[in-house]
Amino acid sequence: MPKCEHVKQVTEVTPAGEVCQGCVAAGLRPVELRQCLTCGHIGCCDSSPGRHARQHFQETGHPVMKAFKSSDWKWCYVHEEYA
Repeated sequence: MPKCEHVKQVTEVTPAGEVCQGCVAAGLRPVELRQCLTCGHIGCCDSSPGRHARQHFQETGHPVMKAFKSSDWKWCYVHEEYA
C-alpha cells in the first residue's frame, strides 16, 4: 500500500514541549501524546478527553502526527489512516 501524499510534507521538527498544553490549561489528563510532524505541536490523542492533537489538525490543517517520543507509526488526519 503506497503511503499518502501528506507524508511528503513531514520534516524533522523539534517537539514544542513535553506535555499537551491544552490538557494542562483545562486540567485534563491525557491518555497518550502525539507530535505534529509539520510544526512540532504536542497534543493529546483521540482517546484523551481533550483530543487536542485532532483539534490542532482542524485549526491548522497540519495532516500528519506521530506518537510522541516514538516514530513507530504516523497518522494522517486527512485520510484517517496510518501513513
